Amino acid sequence: MRLQESGQMYLETIFVLSQKGNAVRSIDVGEYMGYSKPSVSRAMGLLRQGGYVTMDKDGFLQLTEAGLEVAEKMYERHTLLTEFLVRLGVDREIASEDACKIEHDLSDQSFEAIKRYATGAE
Repeated sequence: MRLQESGQMYLETIFVLSQKGNAVRSIDVGEYMGYSKPSVSRAMGLLRQGGYVTMDKDGFLQLTEAGLEVAEKMYERHTLLTEFLVRLGVDREIASEDACKIEHDLSDQSFEAIKRYATGAE
C-alpha cells in the first residue's frame, strides 16, 4: 500500500508525540495536527488496515515496524530540510512549513544528495 502525503504526516505525528515519552491516542494526534475526530478516526482506520499502526483496547496507538520506518524517514527529512533552509537564512517557521511541503515529494536520490551536502559528507 502506497501511502499518501496525509498518511505520512499522521505517522510522523505519532512518532513525534511518542518521542515525548507519552502514550499516544487519536485525540492527541487530532489536537496536534488541528484535525477533527472523524478525520483522525478515518485515517487511523486506514493506517491500521495498511499495517502501519496498531491500537490497543485502551485506544493507544503504536507504530508497526512499517509505520516506524515511514515515520522516521519523514521526520529525518523534515528536520534536515528545516535546518538546511534555516542555515540558508530562511526564518525557522517558514523553513519548517516549506520542509513539510518538500519532504513528501522529494525523491530519495535528491534527499540523499541534499543530506550529503548539508552534512558535509560529500
